[in-house]
Amino acid sequence: MLRTSYPVLCSDDVTASARFYREHFGFEPTFESDWYVSLRHPDAGSELAILDPGHESVPDGYGTPARGVLVNLELDDVDAAAERLETAGVHVVQPLRSEPFGQRHVIVRDPGGVLVDVITEIEPSPEFLAAFGREA
Repeated sequence: MLRTSYPVLCSDDVTASARFYREHFGFEPTFESDWYVSLRHPDAGSELAILDPGHESVPDGYGTPARGVLVNLELDDVDAAAERLETAGVHVVQPLRSEPFGQRHVIVRDPGGVLVDVITEIEPSPEFLAAFGREA
C-alpha cells in the first residue's frame, strides 16, 4: 500500500533551493542536513525534498541537478503571488497569463534550475471544458 509520494529535486545548492521554497511558498523543514532537506507545507500537507546530486546515495551516472521538471504549486491568488515573487527578485521564466485550459499562472525558476508553475484555477474555455472529468 502506497503511504505517500513526493518529488526529490536535485540541486547543486541545497540550502538556496530549500530557502526558496520556505521563503516564497511557506514550506517548513521536517529534516535538514547539508546534503538533503525535506519540506512540508503546513496548510496543504504537500511535501518535497532537495538533494545534493553528488551525495553517495545517488546512483553513479545520475548525479545531475533536476532539469525538465516542472513543479506545480496551486495557490488561491496567483496575481498576488506573481507580484510578490517579482518584487523579491525571483527569476520569472514565463510572465503571468491566463490559459484557455483553465489556469492563470506564472512560471519561475528555483535556484536549482527547477521550473515552478504557480497556478490559480480559472474557468476553462468551452473547447477545453469537455476535456475535464465530471468530478473536476
